[in-house]
Amino acid sequence: MSYNPYLLLEHALLAADPDEKAALTDELSAAVQNAELAAETAPPLDFRYAGRPARPRLVAPSEVTQRKMNTNEGYAAMLHAICHIEFNAVNLALDAAYRFRRLPPQFARDWIRVAEEEVYHFRLMRDRLRSFGYDYGDFEAHAHLWDMAYKTAYDPLLRMALVPRVLEARGLDVTPAIRAKVAQRGDLETCAVLDIIYRDEVGHVKIGNHWYQHLCRERGLEPVVLFRSLMARYDLFVFRGHVNIEARERAGFSRFELEMLEDFEKSLKAGKVV
Repeated sequence: MSYNPYLLLEHALLAADPDEKAALTDELSAAVQNAELAAETAPPLDFRYAGRPARPRLVAPSEVTQRKMNTNEGYAAMLHAICHIEFNAVNLALDAAYRFRRLPPQFARDWIRVAEEEVYHFRLMRDRLRSFGYDYGDFEAHAHLWDMAYKTAYDPLLRMALVPRVLEARGLDVTPAIRAKVAQRGDLETCAVLDIIYRDEVGHVKIGNHWYQHLCRERGLEPVVLFRSLMARYDLFVFRGHVNIEARERAGFSRFELEMLEDFEKSLKAGKVV
């Protein structure tokens, strides 16, 4: 007998309390594990924001207070920022599974699995934050990740191109440097959590790459040419600082594609791309 996950997906996505959202995602993940997923013809709800708690207070990225990591408060703020990324990643994965329901059932199954892993990351990082005397919501945060989800809500190809392949892939570039700073502090428990997040994020970006390629083939589009065009149109930078070529290759980017995009990035910064 087939199982329709979309009502529970909707409840999980719109749940505001982090613990309730996590519990509903657990229930959803268990329900779809060995079930054949039913097709859904009803359209998804149209909403501006996924469920989120009243705190943290959301501000513009430029208004997030910069704190030094050598203080307990500053270090906790850094952990809080990662915790917030993981909470948003839960909503992003749930939204992909919920919204783009005309794709093959494996699409929903893939992103529900990603949502469950992001819940695991959120819980682990929240525990680390609590160990320093703070909790999720104690610092301000921004909505940059979810804003991109809203901008791409009308097209799964755009979502796969700009969220997993750009915003989430940046985590593969920056996590090793963050881990090094955490290790310098001697916080080996947080290092272990970052190792789990890093390992799983390679797989998440790989899923995004897989479905991006699938949708390009389905529409007869050339993936690299389209991606370059989208970067220019949305004024997004693919690389900033260190580029983790090895992790990006494992996540499904080809060496040829990375070299093309790196050259494109240099041209964009020099103002030579229109």
